[in-house]
Amino acid sequence: MSMTSEQIREYVLTYLEATECQFLEKSPHHVTVKLSPRADRDLTNRPYYWGFIERTGAEPETMSFSFVFDPEAHRAAEEAKASREQTGPGQQMEAAQEDTLLGRYFGAVRPLPVLGPGRIQREELTFGSPRLKQIFEAARKGGRYVYLFEEPGQRQRMALLPAAYEPWLGVCFKVEFCCDMKREELHYYGVSLLTGAVDESFQTRIAAKQLVPRLPENVHIEPTKLSLDAGRTVLEQRLADQIAAYDDRWAQEARERLNDELALIDAYYKDLVKDPEPERAQGASEQYEARRDEIRWQYEPRIVVSALGCGIFHLRSPR
Repeated sequence: MSMTSEQIREYVLTYLEATECQFLEKSPHHVTVKLSPRADRDLTNRPYYWGFIERTGAEPETMSFSFVFDPEAHRAAEEAKASREQTGPGQQMEAAQEDTLLGRYFGAVRPLPVLGPGRIQREELTFGSPRLKQIFEAARKGGRYVYLFEEPGQRQRMALLPAAYEPWLGVCFKVEFCCDMKREELHYYGVSLLTGAVDESFQTRIAAKQLVPRLPENVHIEPTKLSLDAGRTVLEQRLADQIAAYDDRWAQEARERLNDELALIDAYYKDLVKDPEPERAQGASEQYEARRDEIRWQYEPRIVVSALGCGIFHLRSPR
């Protein structure tokens, strides 16, 4: 699996917008931002600084970054920009004379690096780079649990009667079919906490809606009849029923391969564990058991289910 520079750019911009960072400069090849407090906590690894801010209540000063998605194209664009902004011959001569005059009294002075809050760090984001992995992890943690409302639109804000919103519990399940080979599936289920109805294509339902993190005006939330635990149980049971209906031929074939591998190990170690030398026999026996455990872990068919993310979604009731 890999990502193109365009896909990386789209993903990073989505993260920066979701965390309310301030965009300073943007091009098809890079983006320069001043991080929001949330993004600064996620990306800069400054726990002592943020601990100080929390203890003192001081105004935080977040860091700025220039994220480059296509280094070659960005370098070419910078060179073209520099050539356009190049000063005229008279200004160049005047600047050179000024530099000579200063150097006569103070000597050659190296330009100092820009430090402190105004410094902008430059990061090249390519697939597999540490900073991009850090953004992936921050997005995964920050987007694992959400609490969102459907945007009703301007017409509803001006309506006389409030719109009724129905609360839904949505969960994205990852199902892994594991043996010496592996297959993964994603199932996005939703259950109404009002009626108990289950939508097995819940992602399609919410993908077409504009969702906001705050309760909109002129709407009211229907009271729930199912608790979160009850809703979770309903979704888990629906997923278990679907998995139980699958063809289990893959598991049978995996067990056959497991038995074949165990038979090879048994044949190899059969004489070694009977060595007349006790130390050699004990060492061979330990290797034999370790090897059998390794093969079982590799070939034993199993199904692993995990929740990648979940949320409460308040959607407009069709009634």
